[in-house]
Amino acid sequence: MTHSPVLAVDFGTSNSAAALLREGQITRIEVEAGEATLPTAVFFPADGSAMQIGTQAAQSLIAGEEGRYMRALKSILGVPLLHETRLLGGKRRTVAEVITAFLTTLRDRAEAQAGHPVTHALSGRPVRFHSDDSERDAQAEADLRGCYLAAGFTEVDFLPEPEAAAISCQGMGAPEGLGLIVDIGGGTSDFSVFRNGARGPEILASHGIRLGGTDFDHAVSMAHAMPVLGLGGQLRRTMGAGLLPVPRAPYVELSTWAKIPFLYTQDTRRMVADMVRHAVDRPAMERFAEVLELELGHELAFAVERGKIAANNGAEAAAIDMGALERGLRISLSETDLDRDLAPTRSALRDAMDETLQRADVEGRQIARIILVGGSSLMGFIAAEAQAICPEAKVLRSNAFTAVVDGLALATA
Repeated sequence: MTHSPVLAVDFGTSNSAAALLREGQITRIEVEAGEATLPTAVFFPADGSAMQIGTQAAQSLIAGEEGRYMRALKSILGVPLLHETRLLGGKRRTVAEVITAFLTTLRDRAEAQAGHPVTHALSGRPVRFHSDDSERDAQAEADLRGCYLAAGFTEVDFLPEPEAAAISCQGMGAPEGLGLIVDIGGGTSDFSVFRNGARGPEILASHGIRLGGTDFDHAVSMAHAMPVLGLGGQLRRTMGAGLLPVPRAPYVELSTWAKIPFLYTQDTRRMVADMVRHAVDRPAMERFAEVLELELGHELAFAVERGKIAANNGAEAAAIDMGALERGLRISLSETDLDRDLAPTRSALRDAMDETLQRADVEGRQIARIILVGGSSLMGFIAAEAQAICPEAKVLRSNAFTAVVDGLALATA
């Protein structure tokens, strides 16, 4: 049997997948038991034992095992934080080394299932790692390439993720007319206008912005969870009369998936201990101190994510369950709340879709089908915004988590 030596890899902010093309057929790698995708997450046990990835990493966190959990690694590509060392599992490491270890595990699992070495990768990449910053965007791709090479690949090529999705989804819906890929991932949102061609989709234009599901979580957390920890409150002055606002910066970090592990420092804990002493709302600030002391940032982020999903699905009892911090502490979250929290996000996504159509020199009414890709495309407002811009289009849902890796695999032919 012939096989492609090229491994297609969708290294995502929230989830990752890998696939090979065999005899023209896509073979998805079982990246963890029985699954074609796995969370892009790692856990370093405090005892120095082997790094865990995917679902196992999350299970260790939820079980309360001692160690350090990390998620949204892709968000740090292109910024100096990628190369700063932190103590993880008893050893000082950089996030670049963590990404390399993650990719090495994917390659090892692919080789074990394929039965042959895999040294060439075709990796997806967002249209823009960083919005409106070409230098940082180029650095992010260079950083990711370096991680692939360090993981044992000898050759790495990149393909924009929405263009890969267009390859795998070109047969969906009407075979003629224009299509719009709307790929909303964990950290970026990407768009491609395409038409079917004899040799595959013809890409008329692509565009992307650094905005995704983790940003949705951040907005919800800042609006509902962080105020319970003291955000928006006031501090008494050490000397003199009057009050000062509680600093916003540590709450921004605590509500940002990629930055949570870097908040657990003695400097931050000392700062918050001082804030506790001067807080007008001392109980709220004590909660913040406890989150840092017990390192509950990721548990809180998961609670926000679950609440967001429940509200998006219209659940009447949707809430952010903060019981891990304080028994019975729940913050209700309605669809109306979600709409208000994500209004700026909706506006940014609408503008990005408009920009994509302009680059393709087409009008919204010319689009025959909208194809939704990526886990965060399951948010209801995504389809609504796309439909408003392309009123004649039929909205189609791809396999949200594997459309990109399938297209990458087909592109290796």
